[in-house]
Amino acid sequence: MHGSRISAGCCDGSADMKHLLDEPALRALARGCAVLGTGGGGDSRIGLLQAMQAVQEFGPTELVDLDELPSDVLIMPCGVIGAPTVAIEKIGNGNEGVVLRDHLEQITGRKIAALMPAEIGGSNGLLPACWAGRIGLPVVDADGMGRAFPEVPQVTMHLAGISPSPYLMTDERGNVIVLRPISGAWLERLARAAAVEFGGSAVAAEYAMTAEQARGATVRGTVSLAIKIGEAMAAAADPVAALIAATGGFTLVSGKVTDVERRTTKGFVRGSVVIEGLGDDAGRLLRLEVQNENLVALQQGTVRASVPDLISVLDSETADAIATERVRYGQRVTVIAMACDPIWRTPPGLQMAGPRAFGYDFDYAPVEELAGVDARLSSRHRCRRDEHRRRDPGPLRSGPRQGQGADHGGRDQRRHRGA
Repeated sequence: MHGSRISAGCCDGSADMKHLLDEPALRALARGCAVLGTGGGGDSRIGLLQAMQAVQEFGPTELVDLDELPSDVLIMPCGVIGAPTVAIEKIGNGNEGVVLRDHLEQITGRKIAALMPAEIGGSNGLLPACWAGRIGLPVVDADGMGRAFPEVPQVTMHLAGISPSPYLMTDERGNVIVLRPISGAWLERLARAAAVEFGGSAVAAEYAMTAEQARGATVRGTVSLAIKIGEAMAAAADPVAALIAATGGFTLVSGKVTDVERRTTKGFVRGSVVIEGLGDDAGRLLRLEVQNENLVALQQGTVRASVPDLISVLDSETADAIATERVRYGQRVTVIAMACDPIWRTPPGLQMAGPRAFGYDFDYAPVEELAGVDARLSSRHRCRRDEHRRRDPGPLRSGPRQGQGADHGGRDQRRHRGA
């Protein structure tokens, strides 16, 4: 799954230049993670506050490329499991990363050399930065999704055949659970039940692997990509156009939220959001199907975009992504869709995270085909996007990657990763 990588911060191309997740980088990272989170992954504003506190207490964390690490060192992917609606109120104590690191080292008999976000989306993309300074470890510039997905095994590590065992969970009280599942499907069932008992959310270390394994089992450069997206938004007079240019995205509708249906049950959020078009999009209605993340966008029964491609709801003025738990009636929003990492468009990737994996009775079609490339972009955003691209050409998405596929059979229930 190697791909083109985008350097973070103000790197000048020097191999010796350290990339630091300092306060400016974290602010940009939070905005980019929110966009890539497709409404899920947890509220990035909370993750940003925690990461900023960690920087103030321990200093900035180093961001490293996988090629900079010795091949045999151990990497600890980490993330939150549970409902985002719970995670915004159930705040961690900051020491969970130390607890997970210590237990994983005890179990494996090996030292952890770096942390990695299990998913780049939402606050999960910031979680390693919250812990790394306290632990004294760098953060790897990669993740297991290139976005956020609801279920625990919906990661590229699973597709590459990395073992899900051991899986460690802890909470702000210091409770610790160690799971040794026989498959990704069993991991989801057991971890979901445990997260509910933890109070609706918990933090976890999962799919531990060597740097050599990670080079072929992750989506690389995604932390840098999120930072670049956030920087593009902050520097632009028109943040929405800048974001579309930066991601190669497509506008689905610009309008007002007119209906929100949302419920928290069994460790995840289900619901739907209806957006009524305004201006050039007047008379159009777009419905988003939500299961922690925005999974499907429908217009009069026609699929406009679906998983595994990314669907994000943006504030129409600032372009800040709005998490599913923060969507409210009356918000002026722009909904965009972006192409997923190529690994998710392979047969194993679609079996794991395509629309049928979530119980929808239709096959996946790439967003660029559904959008008719530029044909369905609103004229306003198309002109603004093209003007921005003339000033700053080229999307920031990583290039194609290749990886091994693994069967995800045996999963017949729609359980979800959560924040």
